[in-house]
Amino acid sequence: MRKRKPKEKLIFHSDRGVQYHSKEFRNILKAFNITQSTSGKGNCYDNAVAESFFKTLKSELLSNGTFKTRREAKIKVFEYIELYYNKKRIHSSLNWCTPEEYLENYYRNTDKREEETQQVEQKEAV
Repeated sequence: MRKRKPKEKLIFHSDRGVQYHSKEFRNILKAFNITQSTSGKGNCYDNAVAESFFKTLKSELLSNGTFKTRREAKIKVFEYIELYYNKKRIHSSLNWCTPEEYLENYYRNTDKREEETQQVEQKEAV
């Protein structure tokens, strides 16, 4: 939230894990006005995007074996997501863009549409 400062209301989708239903976690979502969405009971298809991501993470990151320490695992997972998956790895589902490029294009197009709407509204007001 601090880094991206989204303009639109967000939806946080997860499975029915106990960590996502804790009072502390729900209060954080509420503080940022984020709507919580959970998958149907026993329905992995509701969470297919997340399931696909974790399959990719496991196959690409863990193909070289295991980690020596928990700290090493945390660092490697962070680097995989923030330095490779979001910035370098292209995705067919995102029109062959990286997630970062796709998000930039989305905001650029959203800003452009907002500007066009404002221009039309200004002309109609005259």
